[in-house]
Amino acid sequence: MIEKPYHLPVRLGLLSAAAAEPFLTEDLLQGVQGHAGVDLDKVVDAQADDDPRWEVEPLRDLVEDAMHAFHDNRTQADAWLAPRLHAALRLNRREAADRRLWSHFALAVAPDYVAWRHSSQTTSRISPERFRGSLDRQCFSRLWWAAEMFRNGGDYTPVVAACGNQDLIHSALRRELIDHRPTAQALVQVMERGVAATGREIEGLMTAINAAAATVVYDAFAPDLPRDPGALAAWIVEAGNAASVPRHTLPDGPDEEPVPRASVEVLTDYFVDLFETAPIRGREPRG
Repeated sequence: MIEKPYHLPVRLGLLSAAAAEPFLTEDLLQGVQGHAGVDLDKVVDAQADDDPRWEVEPLRDLVEDAMHAFHDNRTQADAWLAPRLHAALRLNRREAADRRLWSHFALAVAPDYVAWRHSSQTTSRISPERFRGSLDRQCFSRLWWAAEMFRNGGDYTPVVAACGNQDLIHSALRRELIDHRPTAQALVQVMERGVAATGREIEGLMTAINAAAATVVYDAFAPDLPRDPGALAAWIVEAGNAASVPRHTLPDGPDEEPVPRASVEVLTDYFVDLFETAPIRGREPRG
């Protein structure tokens, strides 16, 4: 397994795909040897010096704690790290959609974490997508977006449940409907009821939900409250004065109103009914 980079940047920057390419060596992708980091620094675009959010040290401490705590079960690190990464790196969605930020995080700050988390006994080669891929595949962006989509206002509890199931977050993050907050919360409820648990079942349910969305406007019978942009903006501004994210309890997210419980309940029941007749490979449709 590769080691921590010899040279760590002080602040997160922006690393373009073209600039990242020479550093995605076969030795790195095989988990044999990383890079020192000095040369990579030369091709990174800097961000505002007065923004405390870009400080690397708190993020580096988080990934090291995750590797230490979950050395026996690496997939479980996702559910622990996702809410804490989201709370530590307070971004708006425009900033979080910039793949250059995540490429710099993965290649310059924590390539050893990427190798630790995404190598396996069956295939030792790490996919380049884990370093600089799409937002739903890249090692750290997938966790941040999972936390963003599944948090219930400032409560990260549903994020832990969602990220505990790799099939759910992989399938959900590829679909725009998850941006409807009651839908995201209902999916967690369906999973916690034990209705859909396997990869096939979750994919079948997500396909059915997506197909039904063509004729059913979920927001019409499971409305959400208007989002308050001021709550997120205030949370971001407070980043410089925020304490380190807790390790043994969940952090607090933006002070937004939670999803209406009635909307979650009606959608959960609806999704359970959809699942009963969804075409799942290896199972006869019911109803």
